[in-house]
Amino acid sequence: MQSEPAGHFVAARALMEMIDEMIDGAILVDRDARIVWSNDKHVWFNDKLMAQLGLRSTAELIGQPVERVIPHSRMREVVETGRSLPLDIMRYGEHTLLVSRLPLRDERGEVIGALAFALKNSLTYLRPIAERFNKLQSRLTRMEQELAASRASQYTVENLIGFSPAMLQVKRLVRRAGQIRSAVLLLGETGTGKELVAQSIHASSDRVHRPFVAVNTAAIPENLLEAEFFGVAPGAYTGAARQPRPGKFQLAHGGTLFLDEIGDMPLPLQAKLLRALQEREVEPLGSNQVVKVDVRIIAATSRPLADMVRSGAFRSDLYYRLNVFPIQLPALRDRRDDLEILASLFSEKIAISLDQPMRELTASALDALRQHDWPGNVRELANVIEQVYVRTEGERILAEDFADILPGTAIQPPVPPDGKRSLVAAMDELERTLILEALEDSRGNKLDAARRLGLSRTNLYAKLRKHGIAPPPDD
Repeated sequence: MQSEPAGHFVAARALMEMIDEMIDGAILVDRDARIVWSNDKHVWFNDKLMAQLGLRSTAELIGQPVERVIPHSRMREVVETGRSLPLDIMRYGEHTLLVSRLPLRDERGEVIGALAFALKNSLTYLRPIAERFNKLQSRLTRMEQELAASRASQYTVENLIGFSPAMLQVKRLVRRAGQIRSAVLLLGETGTGKELVAQSIHASSDRVHRPFVAVNTAAIPENLLEAEFFGVAPGAYTGAARQPRPGKFQLAHGGTLFLDEIGDMPLPLQAKLLRALQEREVEPLGSNQVVKVDVRIIAATSRPLADMVRSGAFRSDLYYRLNVFPIQLPALRDRRDDLEILASLFSEKIAISLDQPMRELTASALDALRQHDWPGNVRELANVIEQVYVRTEGERILAEDFADILPGTAIQPPVPPDGKRSLVAAMDELERTLILEALEDSRGNKLDAARRLGLSRTNLYAKLRKHGIAPPPDD
């Protein structure tokens, strides 16, 4: 040990001896993290340890690297960084210690060593702290698990329902997109299931256990978009939090970022997004520091991006960056073969959510659905089935149940080739006759007529329209 800092070590040792009654052990190391002093009664150095080290007394510890006698010691870290560790919980053998570590400096401010001491009766001091620490740790772990679950993808390729040629092609492309790391651009009308497809791609990729973060560009005010994407530094503007707020890029680090309705993104933000994609780094609002990010981009839009590029409404360089692996999602009217399975699936789900028995769709009901053009696509179909459940009654879903929900939809019974009445036509005629008789017997009271027929009033009105019967005036 050099003579110059000897005085500093003597002063530190004297200080430790003065507070001897308050500590359960103290140690001094030099700038090379070698032990230069230790008090005699020391929880770190018991007889068993000394025997293992081949040492007869604590005096022989002098000059030993601190890690040799205290595995996982952080004294070297204090010496090398010059930063103190004023309070730390340390496990050493059977002991749980509350330890303070402080750097020693000379007159020039240079680090010449470090000292550490363990407080006496550490367990007594530690118990309330440890209990609170354990509670906070458990709460943090639970919140992290909940956050991870909320950021995980909820759908896989198996959730893409349909066996039409168009949907089989989509499933093939989704599986392929999961095998590559390039950007994916989902194109299709509103309601075709673009987010479901994006989650399926994420679930098919090697990022499946990392976050899936979705952001709808059209749903966020333009003045908040940059902060939402790139995050906010502490105090970036009046009212900003004191802690940094990560943006969607930081939240999706290592995983997938789904940019829905990308065609609605303002041009100024398009330039910043392009830079983030090219450089793989973002600059939080109000900060001069860049943050490296690793995200896989899946973008989606219902707007004609190619036309927007030609008109100057969308940056061509960003378009080419996103349009690496395009997937066109078919409209529901272009996959009518899937209507039956989709309608049945929604019927089952809605029945469960409403705690009702599932209602089977009749052939006439399916024919009515096939006649509709479905401008809202799969989302509209789910809405129509839910409306049927809450607005009509019966064991099955009939074509007339859609009369108020899908105006203009009507089923024309097919005419047999030989001119004879079909079973459907005969049943319709019988139904019309029974309705007229019930109205006559109830003297036009529609509620009484519905009871006689075993129908709800809403169903009776639907059947009156179906058969072209003018309803009698209200009583």
